[in-house]
Amino acid sequence: MRLRALLDTDALGLRLLGGEDELDRTVRGVMTTDLRDPSRYLSGGELVLTGLAWRRDAGDSEPFVRILAQAGVAALAAGEAELGDVPDDLVTACARHRLPLFAVHESVAFATITEHVVRQVSGERAGDLAAVVDRHRRMMTSGPAGGGPDVVLDLLGSDLDLRAWVLSPTGRLVAGPKVAGPALPAEVCAQLAAEHLAATRTGRRGPHRVLLGATTYSLFPVRSGGRSPQAAARDVRETVLSDWLLAVEADAGDWAEERLDLLYGVTQLIAVERDRRDAARTVRRRLAQEVLELVQTGAAPAEIAARLRVAAPVLLPGLGAAPHWQVVVARVDWEDTAGGAPGEVAGGPVAQSLLEEILADPHAAGPEPSDRIAVAHTGDEAVALVPLPAVSAEHDGSESGVLADALLEAVRGPLTAGLDDDGRVTLGVSAAVHSAEGLRGALEEARHARRVAAARPGRVCAAGHQELASHVLLLPFVPDDVRRAFTARLLDPLRDYDRRHRAELIPTLEAFLDCDGSWTRCAARLHLHVNTLRYRVGRIEQLTGRDLSRLEDKLDFFLALRMS
Repeated sequence: MRLRALLDTDALGLRLLGGEDELDRTVRGVMTTDLRDPSRYLSGGELVLTGLAWRRDAGDSEPFVRILAQAGVAALAAGEAELGDVPDDLVTACARHRLPLFAVHESVAFATITEHVVRQVSGERAGDLAAVVDRHRRMMTSGPAGGGPDVVLDLLGSDLDLRAWVLSPTGRLVAGPKVAGPALPAEVCAQLAAEHLAATRTGRRGPHRVLLGATTYSLFPVRSGGRSPQAAARDVRETVLSDWLLAVEADAGDWAEERLDLLYGVTQLIAVERDRRDAARTVRRRLAQEVLELVQTGAAPAEIAARLRVAAPVLLPGLGAAPHWQVVVARVDWEDTAGGAPGEVAGGPVAQSLLEEILADPHAAGPEPSDRIAVAHTGDEAVALVPLPAVSAEHDGSESGVLADALLEAVRGPLTAGLDDDGRVTLGVSAAVHSAEGLRGALEEARHARRVAAARPGRVCAAGHQELASHVLLLPFVPDDVRRAFTARLLDPLRDYDRRHRAELIPTLEAFLDCDGSWTRCAARLHLHVNTLRYRVGRIEQLTGRDLSRLEDKLDFFLALRMS
């Protein structure tokens, strides 16, 4: 329906305050909100109804209207029951953003407008589609008894004859229809996730249509809004590796607008469920953060053990014995291929969400199979505490724990598509430890392993503790005189040169290794031009006879710096 049709219905009590030139806009749905940022629930084309409870002063109108305009809503209707006349600052903001604005008389309930819009938008199929939407909404908002996304997908199948699945960005099946029909193969899930991530990185708006074999799928993004204060304006790299998608076995290219509206509404409902599930992870994340801070600050093992005893029932419900633990460290790095400053996207939260997904069993369906994994983030890295039941850890995690080689096997394809040509994911895995005393060493071990992974080529790399056995794990047994000789041979030429020329080669070497050999990030950290950085690295190689593009030489330099 058109916006101008709303003015022709006297029973709606609408009065136009601005936007006369925009009345031919199409209304595709309706939403009532008093949130200061409702963008997570918007897909575009809605008539937004608000009682203005979000407005505390005149300065609140501009950001609220800007969010609506960026989300592509059709118009805003403000109720007069709370403040009387609609404030002038809201009228001005809507005019600035060319957003039509209506005033709703205090005698008219928002429910009356909502019912009218839903009925008109659905047209002849009002009884069908409106009933489906209402059933979906009730199922998603009724809590655990409602059944969650699976029930919504079953309704899509029974009411609209659509088979659909909710997938994670790594291709894990989050939810699917429970009605009879062939299951979606794991390789198809991975391909659909990869196609979706690749399309998202190009900036194309969904749904994305994909042909696999003889079957066409339409991929709808499920945008979760809880991880950014300005969801409408956020960088796509903040969420591309964590947001879910809805895959529908159909070609949406020739769909009627009403059916597209319904699917967009379903994605909004699933996004609400996703945010609810993320909120449930808060306790585990907090426990992981507390343990990580205790470990990093050198707290007494007894204090760490006490915190782990609190965490164990949350992470391993029903198990009587305290678990063994592994530590996994992950980092997501983005290069700015446009020549700007790197590091504009905070890597820690991205790595945290991604690590929670990667550590979930790729064959375990359901929205939250990672309910026994606690992930914290510090700086640009994420740290996971992976509990292992005592029985499963008898072999120090070598058989039943997290294995670096297999960790990324099932998710490498989709992640590579999402990283495009400007991102990297690197992970390191520790051995299992049997007590709180071992967690600090496990954390360092996982971080060392991640550095080994970062020195390898490829967009997605992982390394395990086994690969450190010949270096880091043997350092405590190296005699002091051997350590001094090793360090002097590598670093003394650089120290002498720094003393004579004030060239800062040692700090440059430290920064270069800390940035995993990234020229762009290292130059930005040191506030140098990349050419200056290349000159310094070249001087380091000339003085030491080493090659910093080789993994072995990078490790030798890293160990020498650690021992010095």
